[in-house]
Amino acid sequence: MTKINIAIDGPAAAGKSTIAKIVASKLNYKYLDTGAMYRAVTLYALNSDSKLDESNINNITIDFGDKGEVFLNEQIVTNEIRSSLVTNNVSKFASLEFVREYLVKLQQQIAHDKGIVMDGRDIGTVVIPDAELKIYLTASPEIRAKRRLIEEEARGNDITLDDLIKEIVARDESDMSRKHSPLRKAESAIELNTDNMTIDEVANEILSYAKKVGI
Repeated sequence: MTKINIAIDGPAAAGKSTIAKIVASKLNYKYLDTGAMYRAVTLYALNSDSKLDESNINNITIDFGDKGEVFLNEQIVTNEIRSSLVTNNVSKFASLEFVREYLVKLQQQIAHDKGIVMDGRDIGTVVIPDAELKIYLTASPEIRAKRRLIEEEARGNDITLDDLIKEIVARDESDMSRKHSPLRKAESAIELNTDNMTIDEVANEILSYAKKVGI
């Protein structure tokens, strides 16, 4: 069976990671959570005594465990990178050119051998523009905020739906207007609006497109 690379892009809280994991599992592919990589860098920067720049970005190592654990410099940070503090700052650090260059290089190395499902905001446009299948997920800010609220409540975080809508709208504006690798739909990407779709429906739709590509 021929393996391909699948790029899934879209705005914050569009369900990219959840859906990408399902697709990867169904195809027995590897899943790479690029958002977690940017969150890990953000956590490092927030906790560091020195300013993050080109001189110390190489001090950061990011690894993933078999069960989806995220390791930052060999320390497990799976929960820490999902905090509101990291969420509210990740776009700022993700917009730094040297951060993007460092992580994109790592991501491209991982995708070299194919059989990867990768999600983010510039996967189909920058990281693996030659991916055989590119998907662009969208959903309204209100729907995305409701989905994120469920996640935040499960983590025990106290936040309102209105606050989440404001955060998501602000994040969209930041992601779409940043100088380096702004969020946009790749020319050959298939756009899926998930407002009225379940997670499984979206995953199955992507799997059907993957079969058409020729996996």
